[in-house]
Amino acid sequence: MQRPVLAIDNIHPAIQKFVATNRQQLVTEVQAAIAAHSVVVVGMGMNPMCGKARKALDAAGAAHHYLEYGNYFNTWRDRNALKIWTGWPTFPMVFVRGTLVGGASDVEKLIASGELKTMLMA
Repeated sequence: MQRPVLAIDNIHPAIQKFVATNRQQLVTEVQAAIAAHSVVVVGMGMNPMCGKARKALDAAGAAHHYLEYGNYFNTWRDRNALKIWTGWPTFPMVFVRGTLVGGASDVEKLIASGELKTMLMA
Protein backbone atom coordinates (compact mmCIF):
# COMPACT_ATOMS: atom_id res chain seq x y z
CA MET A 1 0.00 0.00 0.00
CA GLN A 2 1.38 3.38 -0.99
CA ARG A 3 0.38 6.37 1.13
CA PRO A 4 -0.30 9.57 -0.76
CA VAL A 5 2.54 12.06 -0.71
CA LEU A 6 2.42 15.30 -2.65
CA ALA A 7 4.71 15.01 -5.69
CA ILE A 8 7.60 17.46 -5.88
CA ASP A 9 6.19 18.63 -9.23
CA ASN A 10 3.12 19.85 -7.34
CA ILE A 11 5.15 22.09 -5.03
CA HIS A 12 6.07 25.47 -6.45
CA PRO A 13 9.84 25.77 -7.07
CA ALA A 14 10.01 28.87 -4.86
CA ILE A 15 9.06 26.86 -1.76
CA GLN A 16 10.52 23.41 -2.53
CA LYS A 17 13.64 24.00 -0.43
CA PHE A 18 11.57 25.23 2.52
CA VAL A 19 9.29 22.19 2.31
CA ALA A 20 12.28 19.85 2.10
CA THR A 21 14.25 21.35 4.99
CA ASN A 22 11.72 22.90 7.38
CA ARG A 23 12.39 21.65 10.93
CA GLN A 24 14.29 18.61 9.66
CA GLN A 25 16.70 18.55 12.61
CA LEU A 26 14.27 16.37 14.57
CA VAL A 27 13.80 14.01 11.64
CA THR A 28 17.56 13.67 11.26
CA GLU A 29 17.94 13.03 15.00
CA VAL A 30 15.23 10.35 14.96
CA GLN A 31 16.76 8.72 11.87
CA ALA A 32 20.13 8.53 13.65
CA ALA A 33 18.52 6.97 16.74
CA ILE A 34 16.69 4.42 14.60
CA ALA A 35 19.97 3.48 12.94
CA ALA A 36 21.69 3.06 16.32
CA HIS A 37 19.01 1.27 18.38
CA SER A 38 16.74 -1.74 17.84
CA VAL A 39 13.75 -0.05 19.47
CA VAL A 40 13.12 3.68 19.54
CA VAL A 41 10.19 5.43 21.20
CA VAL A 42 9.60 9.01 20.10
CA GLY A 43 7.39 10.84 22.53
CA MET A 44 6.43 14.04 24.21
CA GLY A 45 6.05 15.13 27.80
CA MET A 46 2.68 14.97 29.53
CA ASN A 47 1.42 12.31 27.12
CA PRO A 48 0.41 9.20 29.10
CA MET A 49 0.52 6.97 26.03
CA CYS A 50 4.29 7.52 25.75
CA GLY A 51 4.72 6.19 29.27
CA LYS A 52 2.37 3.32 28.52
CA ALA A 53 4.46 2.24 25.52
CA ARG A 54 7.69 2.45 27.49
CA LYS A 55 6.25 0.47 30.42
CA ALA A 56 4.99 -2.23 28.06
CA LEU A 57 8.42 -2.51 26.45
CA ASP A 58 10.10 -2.64 29.87
CA ALA A 59 7.71 -5.37 31.05
CA ALA A 60 8.48 -7.35 27.89
CA GLY A 61 12.22 -6.99 28.51
CA ALA A 62 12.69 -4.97 25.32
CA ALA A 63 15.40 -2.35 25.75
CA HIS A 64 14.53 0.88 24.01
CA HIS A 65 15.89 4.35 23.35
CA TYR A 66 13.57 7.23 24.22
CA LEU A 67 13.47 10.64 22.56
CA GLU A 68 11.17 13.30 23.99
CA TYR A 69 10.19 16.46 22.15
CA GLY A 70 8.35 19.08 24.15
CA ASN A 71 4.84 18.72 25.50
CA TYR A 72 1.31 19.83 24.75
CA PHE A 73 2.25 23.46 25.40
CA ASN A 74 5.30 23.84 23.18
CA THR A 75 7.26 22.68 20.12
CA TRP A 76 4.20 21.35 18.32
CA ARG A 77 5.48 22.80 15.05
CA ASP A 78 8.69 20.84 15.44
CA ARG A 79 6.77 17.62 16.14
CA ASN A 80 4.72 18.22 13.00
CA ALA A 81 7.86 17.50 10.96
CA LEU A 82 7.91 14.01 12.46
CA LYS A 83 4.22 13.50 11.74
CA ILE A 84 4.68 14.58 8.13
CA TRP A 85 7.76 12.39 7.72
CA THR A 86 6.13 9.25 9.15
CA GLY A 87 2.50 9.81 8.28
CA TRP A 88 1.70 8.77 11.87
CA PRO A 89 -0.60 11.35 13.49
CA THR A 90 0.08 10.81 17.20
CA PHE A 91 2.73 10.18 19.83
CA PRO A 92 4.37 7.96 20.71
CA MET A 93 5.92 6.76 17.51
CA VAL A 94 7.58 3.40 18.08
CA PHE A 95 10.18 2.02 15.69
CA VAL A 96 11.41 -1.56 15.78
CA ARG A 97 14.49 -2.30 13.69
CA GLY A 98 13.80 0.80 11.60
CA THR A 99 10.12 0.05 11.01
CA LEU A 100 7.38 2.29 12.40
CA VAL A 101 5.05 -0.08 14.25
CA GLY A 102 2.63 2.52 15.61
CA GLY A 103 1.88 3.76 19.10
CA ALA A 104 1.33 2.32 22.56
CA SER A 105 -1.65 0.06 21.79
CA ASP A 106 0.09 -1.21 18.65
CA VAL A 107 3.17 -2.14 20.68
CA GLU A 108 1.02 -3.91 23.24
CA LYS A 109 -0.54 -5.97 20.43
CA LEU A 110 2.91 -6.87 19.05
CA ILE A 111 4.04 -7.95 22.51
CA ALA A 112 0.89 -10.01 23.15
CA SER A 113 1.13 -11.80 19.80
CA GLY A 114 4.86 -12.53 20.17
CA GLU A 115 5.61 -10.60 17.00
CA LEU A 116 7.80 -8.06 18.80
CA LYS A 117 10.10 -10.83 20.01
CA THR A 118 10.27 -12.20 16.47
CA MET A 119 11.07 -8.78 15.03
CA LEU A 120 13.85 -8.29 17.55
CA MET A 121 15.41 -11.67 16.80
CA ALA A 122 15.50 -11.04 13.04
